[in-house]
Amino acid sequence: MAFRLLVPLVAVMACSLPSVAGARTVYRCVRDGTVSLATAPEPGSRCVAHELDDDSPILPNLWGALGQVHGTLYRREQDGRTVYGTRNLPGSTPLFAFAVRTPEASPAHVGLGHIGRPRLDAFPRQFRDAARATGVDEAWLRAIAHAESAYDAGAVSPKGAQGVMQLMPQVSGDYGVADPFSPRESILAGARHLKALLAYYDGDLALVAAAYNAGTGAVAQYGGVPPYAETQQYVAKVQALYARYRAALGEPPRPLRLQAAQ
Repeated sequence: MAFRLLVPLVAVMACSLPSVAGARTVYRCVRDGTVSLATAPEPGSRCVAHELDDDSPILPNLWGALGQVHGTLYRREQDGRTVYGTRNLPGSTPLFAFAVRTPEASPAHVGLGHIGRPRLDAFPRQFRDAARATGVDEAWLRAIAHAESAYDAGAVSPKGAQGVMQLMPQVSGDYGVADPFSPRESILAGARHLKALLAYYDGDLALVAAAYNAGTGAVAQYGGVPPYAETQQYVAKVQALYARYRAALGEPPRPLRLQAAQ
């Protein structure tokens, strides 16, 4: 039976999974900041089980905000049974290489903040430390936080994004966040996520903001800022806030393209 598993890797994975009432389980495993998918929990990784419906027309993006994924599907024996996965663990046999594009992500949320006066009083040490640790411009970090949560550390969006930087739980998990409502953890993880997006989009802030809001899959599908009204409004809002925070921090205006620190 063909099953679009590991987005959308092949029938080999499908046949390896037992089906219960039309649903199958795949494990999303994170280790050292990298994501893999497998048919059983990986030793040494943090794994979360996801039940996928055989009949669903939409697959969740278990890879995260990666856009295009390249890798290899491996087979190994674990606890007396055959396991398939995308990480090369001891005893694994490579089956074939793959290149897939992650499913399109729906828009996350428009953000809880609004274009207003800059606020430098909110979590000054946390923003300064995160900017120094990642090399991401503090004004850009604050523009995102302002638009996302208006600095409300307890904010939760209708889509489930949490904390100051409004990170989705899956993204928080990828960056090792223990408490998504901790301003320090949220701001640092948000800065790390923004650094990755800046590198991915070669510093193009419009695309970075669009991906932060709607996901890299949507940006890839439309070849730029997606035609979602909320995402376009979000991008414009963040860009306006960035200019205001640059001025508030005593920094000169800057082109809307940044380079991520190496």
